[in-house]
Amino acid sequence: MKNFAIFAHMNLENFGNTPFRMQDLSSVFTDCANLAMKAKRLERDGNIIRLKKGLYVVNPNISHIELSPFLVANHIHGPSYVSMQTALRHYGLIPEAVYAVQSITTGIARDYTNSLGYFTFTHAPTDHFNVGVTIKNESKSSFLIATPEKALCDLIAYTPRLNLRYQSEIYAYLEEDIRFDMDSIRDLNLDIIEACIETSKKKTMLRQLIKTIKNEQIV
Repeated sequence: MKNFAIFAHMNLENFGNTPFRMQDLSSVFTDCANLAMKAKRLERDGNIIRLKKGLYVVNPNISHIELSPFLVANHIHGPSYVSMQTALRHYGLIPEAVYAVQSITTGIARDYTNSLGYFTFTHAPTDHFNVGVTIKNESKSSFLIATPEKALCDLIAYTPRLNLRYQSEIYAYLEEDIRFDMDSIRDLNLDIIEACIETSKKKTMLRQLIKTIKNEQIV
């Protein structure tokens, strides 16, 4: 039994920190007739972590690779990319801690809670999804995340009941509400924001954002 456990651990390591479906366990336990039962036992013994029904990730104590909440988010509900305050915090552009991993998806809006945290997914059309998204490689993880410009546009466009009509309101929102690093605003790529205007909601607000950024670039 001990040898079998060692064998199982060695093979589970092959999944690394990438989430996998229950069916994928068949590559490790080739003679298993009931993968659902096997998954329950592995979860009970702390070998794997359940992310949602039928989706798991290997416990980092076994994989020896740090779990990435952003990689997990990409797999929990997709296609999706990490965005909004989560991405802005990741880039160091806002100081406040974010207690949910926020993502944009072309699928339906959904929320998930598991032992790794709280994950939220906001729906956006496909043409918007394809603007300003990049692949980042960190700590043996690759994940889709919005660029800083896209994350800010998503936050403005998809925050319910947010209505910023004037540049003064945009400026107050950035500086006071989300405490955006105003020294960095001059470095934002206006082309990405322009592209977001074509594909997202609240176009007038995003145009005011561009004007605000241009004013900061002049100063």
